[in-house]
Amino acid sequence: MSRIAARPLVVFADDWGRHPSSCQHLIGKLLDHRKVVWVNTIGTRPPRMDWGTAKRVVGKMKEWSKFSREAKSSEPSAEAKSPRVVAPKMWPSFRSRFGRSLNRKLLLRSLRPIFEAFPEPPNVVTTLPLVADLIGELPAHRWTYYCVDDFSVWPGYDGETMQRMERDLVPKMDAIVAVSDTLVNHIGTFGREAKLLTHGVDLDHWKRDGTVPIEFAKLPEPRVVFWGVIDRRMDTAFLSMLDTKRVAGSIVLIGPKEDPDPVVLNLSKVRILPPLPFDTLPAIAQASSVLVMPYADLPVTRAMQPLKLKEYLATGKSVVVRGLPSTREWADCCDVRDTPEAFAEAVLERVEKGVPDEQLRNRERLSLESWAGKAKQFQRWCDGATEPAGL
Repeated sequence: MSRIAARPLVVFADDWGRHPSSCQHLIGKLLDHRKVVWVNTIGTRPPRMDWGTAKRVVGKMKEWSKFSREAKSSEPSAEAKSPRVVAPKMWPSFRSRFGRSLNRKLLLRSLRPIFEAFPEPPNVVTTLPLVADLIGELPAHRWTYYCVDDFSVWPGYDGETMQRMERDLVPKMDAIVAVSDTLVNHIGTFGREAKLLTHGVDLDHWKRDGTVPIEFAKLPEPRVVFWGVIDRRMDTAFLSMLDTKRVAGSIVLIGPKEDPDPVVLNLSKVRILPPLPFDTLPAIAQASSVLVMPYADLPVTRAMQPLKLKEYLATGKSVVVRGLPSTREWADCCDVRDTPEAFAEAVLERVEKGVPDEQLRNRERLSLESWAGKAKQFQRWCDGATEPAGL
């Protein structure tokens, strides 16, 4: 098999290191053999006057100041740390013609020197349709759209703007990779074909020993645990039923709060913890009785591929999830339930009896789902390779 030269890679996505997204997992596996520039982006949410937005603005202003100083000081050396993270100044919305035009000018001014400094045009990956106006303006070799969610229905996002810009973006792409069958079909509505690449998992990470954070360790047992964004995708009826039936212990939700239903926050046995370091999650899992995904059945959840599903399964713990397209494929490895009553009953049964041996045996196929293998295939599509990947 001929080896394709590893062109530089430019990635437009959420902030590097902010949370372990699927794109960060994939690109992280490529850093040892190709140069990567990661572009932190904003503009997916309509600006709001609240404390969370204020903190985000302050953080972004610090990033922009740092990026401006680095850009003026010198070009990064060949030995510079990969990925090189850049944070170009951006207007916080693409909704208006003015916002789109201004962001196009700001991004081109910041990024064109970076692109032109490469020895050859880079391949570009974007997880967001917000770069639609940059295609053809930057000297890139290939563009790949990594479609990870249907942002038009994502809670809190500027869905109308995201939908409009995705409609502009998709026809211009050289390759499109989607994380679920629902999203493959979504891309098909634009008259384009998308390659399917479901999420992976690092099995070794979930076997690590570690210390349980004190804020978690002090919560009453048994602990029923969810980690991830706490928002309107959570099914209030599922959590309320679980709260009603729990006779002891805690229902622990770990992660950032993004405008969740207030009912969830006021349930008597629910305990909310802020985002905890990714490296602490294996220890948290081992100190839990059941790991749960109480998502509502919505357009956004039917399209998504939750990272945490395979992570949960890799821990060896009991897992109870809502029946969705992404979870039904793994119904032989965990308990998949469709109603609040059935979900709560399954959780109580797993607290009492633990995970069945048959489910543990069926989870052995996780060995075929490594992030390293997924990254190898992803890279080939981004680079335009046509030979079989041999995975």
